[in-house]
Amino acid sequence: MDGSIIAGDTVFQLYDTYGFPVDLTADFAREHNLTVDYDGFEKAMDAQRERARSASHFGADAHKNIELDAQTEFTGYELLDDTAQIVALFKGGDAVEQLNTGDEGVVVLDKTPFYGESGGQVGDCGTISADGVVFDVADTQKQAGNLFLHQGKISAGALKVGQNVKATVDMAKRKATELNHSATHLLHAALRQTLGEHVTQKGSLVNPERLRFDFSHFEALTADEIATLERLVNEQIRFNTAVSAQLMAKDDAVKAGAMALFGEKYGAEVRVLKIGEFSTELCGGTHVERAGDIGCFKIISESGIAAGVRRIEAVTGANCLAWFAQRESALLHIADLVKGTPDKAVEKVEQLVERARSLEKQLEKLNSKLASATADELMAQANEIHGVKVLAATVENVDTKTLREIVEHAKNKLHNAVVILAAVDGEKVSVVAGVSKAQTATVKAGDLANFVAAKIGGKGGGKPDLAQAGGTNPAALADALTEVEELVYGLL
Repeated sequence: MDGSIIAGDTVFQLYDTYGFPVDLTADFAREHNLTVDYDGFEKAMDAQRERARSASHFGADAHKNIELDAQTEFTGYELLDDTAQIVALFKGGDAVEQLNTGDEGVVVLDKTPFYGESGGQVGDCGTISADGVVFDVADTQKQAGNLFLHQGKISAGALKVGQNVKATVDMAKRKATELNHSATHLLHAALRQTLGEHVTQKGSLVNPERLRFDFSHFEALTADEIATLERLVNEQIRFNTAVSAQLMAKDDAVKAGAMALFGEKYGAEVRVLKIGEFSTELCGGTHVERAGDIGCFKIISESGIAAGVRRIEAVTGANCLAWFAQRESALLHIADLVKGTPDKAVEKVEQLVERARSLEKQLEKLNSKLASATADELMAQANEIHGVKVLAATVENVDTKTLREIVEHAKNKLHNAVVILAAVDGEKVSVVAGVSKAQTATVKAGDLANFVAAKIGGKGGGKPDLAQAGGTNPAALADALTEVEELVYGLL
């Protein structure tokens, strides 16, 4: 995820672990009016997932060589724990007959309640256990259709091929993930109602903490549009709409109005997920029983990630309540700082902001007067070289902005002049160079700034008539300014 390939007017976007476009090319794409090439989505997603696994705790070696003539029956729609038999064990990508305490590996079962990562929903975690044996499942992946790979580590005992075990999903994480997954379907439907039917899914992520939804749209959402989305989704939650799933032939499902999601692969038979009459989509993920189970829904960010692609992040349930609690705590703290009540905090802050702006204007006027007065004092230090006034000096207790103003004042007062001034703040040196336009053909401010910067351990640059630099070696400043005069003498 450290770059992108660009061909013509197309960005071949990089993707993260779950197949979402990463943010690294967003600014570039917007600046150059580029579009993301989604034709290569599947290859990019698979390649990135493989890279992510190779860098993960268990690594790609944990399952890269797994070739097994077996399928895992998924029982996780109805159950969160189930009894099963171990079909195969793998350690470092190699099939083994036994995993011992401390071993990291992959467990394959004949059936499992663990959901394998797909459709934007992360894989389940939990435990696989037997008498005196505990295998901590950190992630569940799917391979070759319905082969479920339980990745984890033995924390006690030993597992053997053929052994009967109990597979138990982490219920809290699964339930929290389900809230976010069902809310994603509601959000998708709300987006199409609010923005138009041109909205299509371009990627999604649902985990226990939040949901992330990428969609096609040509501009940033307004505050009113975001409020409408939240209202529509929360209405469905309050209505406590029933959620149902039905297996259908794919063609029949699409004819019935079910939406096929971008980047998903479907077989002849598909699972149709309905949330009342509000949302109907093809989805193999796990979901709540009723929309009311979601509790509440809040959009926490909306941003552009590529040309024509937007991203919404949101929270639900307990995480939603925690988000509101955090904001309320922040509001109470702000109210306390401005010595007001929460309902008057905005008014108080507006008053403080207005006062700060007024003080900034006053400060700017005072700094301008200070700059003019300082320039007057420095003029006596200017030396004349071939009819050009050259001033190289240090100024105390000023910031870079004020230093620029002093240089401009001095340049104007001296008329035909070359001015380079520096200010020291601890170990930091600020340098500003100014050259009268009549002299920029022979002496350039940027060259002077770079010359001094090289002497004081820094760098700089700018226009021919005004430039600035910085450095970290104040001890070398005096000699550098002396050499500037010699440099200008040679140029003139």
